[in-house]
Amino acid sequence: MAGQDRSRADAAVLVLEDGTRYPGAAYGARGRTVGEAVFSTGMTGYQETITDPSYAGQIVLMTAPHIGNTGVNDEDPESGRIWVAGFVVRDPSRTVSNHRATGSLDDDLDGQGIVGISGIDTRAVTRRLRSVGVMRAGIFSGPDAALDPADQLAAVLGSEEMAGQNLSARVSTPELYRMPAEGERIGSVAVLDLGVKASTLRYLTARGFEVIVVPEAISAEEFFALAPDAVFFSNGPGDPGASDRHVALLREVLERGLPFFGICFGNQLLGRALGYDTYKLPFGHRGINQPVVDRATGRTEITAHNHGFAVAAPTEGVSESPAGFGRVEVSHLNLNDDVVEGLRALDLPAFSVQYHPEAAAGPHDANYLFDRFRELVVSALREPQGGPRSTGEAQGGGR
Repeated sequence: MAGQDRSRADAAVLVLEDGTRYPGAAYGARGRTVGEAVFSTGMTGYQETITDPSYAGQIVLMTAPHIGNTGVNDEDPESGRIWVAGFVVRDPSRTVSNHRATGSLDDDLDGQGIVGISGIDTRAVTRRLRSVGVMRAGIFSGPDAALDPADQLAAVLGSEEMAGQNLSARVSTPELYRMPAEGERIGSVAVLDLGVKASTLRYLTARGFEVIVVPEAISAEEFFALAPDAVFFSNGPGDPGASDRHVALLREVLERGLPFFGICFGNQLLGRALGYDTYKLPFGHRGINQPVVDRATGRTEITAHNHGFAVAAPTEGVSESPAGFGRVEVSHLNLNDDVVEGLRALDLPAFSVQYHPEAAAGPHDANYLFDRFRELVVSALREPQGGPRSTGEAQGGGR
């Protein structure tokens, strides 16, 4: 940047679709980016956040004021690249101080072409999003920072809204691959990759599963030709209401009585497969400090979240699946706003949670759910084949 007016060259602005503007300094790559503006309340785990495929299409604002002090490394990414559409921080760290660091967050964002902004009042932006709801937004830096404000706003308003978008094809693996079980193999699990995180796959293999990760575009014939002992639907970005093909596949899984576990997007798809609707939350749940009660144990867990949609299922008592899959109960509930955080089918070997029990980044309170899934599959493999099985006792077990 020699010979340039650094203050002018480093100017940046965050523009919300309601016309609100927040001037700041360029961070990461220079240019422009648009996406849905969301905030994450985690004080740590920014590298896991930006590499989580569920954030595809979103400009992520970190509510913690100081970001980047531990740099980046080669061990913590949840995928092979950064997925956020843009990144917003208040005070980026000037130095990297961690023995595991291999580089700085700023350089990593720049190297992967991720446009960011720093030096803005992230509290003010968070309050705006909490009051109005998530909005489309744009970050403009470098030459784009000097564009007419009307042109910047037009670029934001011309971008796609998250509602109605099916983004799984953007983040899914293009080809099937396998991961061997660690220790004694108990069976195989077919993982529909809708944006799966690396830590999720590690937790499955650590519990004796041979993991078969399949593309989201796989046909039902190809899927069932794999003859999996169990099925897992991963987290991922986009609107569950735009994933009819995945819902149809999951309904066939349920009809065949295969043990099923879903996380985040997988929870929303289980809700739809059971016949419930999904809806968009005003500003969603994102971060690593969300309180959820597990109704089977009565225990409150601090959990990691990243979702802007939720399942509209009755939260009290047991309901009948509108799609004819028997009795269903809401197994987990968010204590902040009573949003459905988990579903359990009482007449089928199927359950799901809306949050991220793999804890990357985040607390390990809900890690036992992988053990619960293992117990469910082991129980199913011991039973004679022949259609759906009642597994209420297996799913309701302890840790």
